[in-house]
Amino acid sequence: MSTAPIAATTTAVMTTSTDPWLYALLAWTSPAYPIGAYTYSHGIEYAVEIGAVKNRETLSDWVGRIVSKGAGFLDAVLFAEAWRAADDPVRLDELNELAAALRGTSETALESSQQGASFLMATRAAWPDAALDAFAERQNGIAALPIAFAVAASGRVPLEPALTAYLHGMVANLVSAGVRLVPLGQTDGQRALAALAPIVAATAARAMATPIEEAGSAAPMVDWTSMRHESQYTRLFRS
Repeated sequence: MSTAPIAATTTAVMTTSTDPWLYALLAWTSPAYPIGAYTYSHGIEYAVEIGAVKNRETLSDWVGRIVSKGAGFLDAVLFAEAWRAADDPVRLDELNELAAALRGTSETALESSQQGASFLMATRAAWPDAALDAFAERQNGIAALPIAFAVAASGRVPLEPALTAYLHGMVANLVSAGVRLVPLGQTDGQRALAALAPIVAATAARAMATPIEEAGSAAPMVDWTSMRHESQYTRLFRS
């Protein structure tokens, strides 16, 4: 029996597993990374209360719209711009300011800035980098999550996998929130996550090709549910 296919497979695995950036990327997008993502639902909590999200199909549709037409797409464009501008402090500072301004509600603004600050703190401690330190110091430790993540990734992680991982992290957190809120079983949560894979890939590709001047969002219901969440009587999540 020939051993050539086995040898080829082993070589491929060894090549992939020794990429140093892959390990960092897996760490940064792990649910164990201490940025507090599990405390935010991006308005899904109110969407569940009014019945707009009530099963796996409606959860997938809702999260897909956030990613392809809402904050996910805006974050992706900002991420790509920041990754490319990592050596330009002035441009990075402008993008961080723009990222804060593009959030539609106070709760989603907090969602991004709090996670960004926590990401900076954890990453500077565990994955020290001079460029990330300089950026964090200019921002007094406060930054939008996509900008902070992009600065950490630039120079370490290629743009496409970094952006795809960022969007996957967003999707995984929102699906997890939906699983807890509807509630759904864990298997349905994984089915929803799998169904969203093409949307994540398409959004990443579109964002990398979109100039920041042409970026926009079209998810008014998501913003509305976020605003209504601010006064929701019983809440488990911060957004």
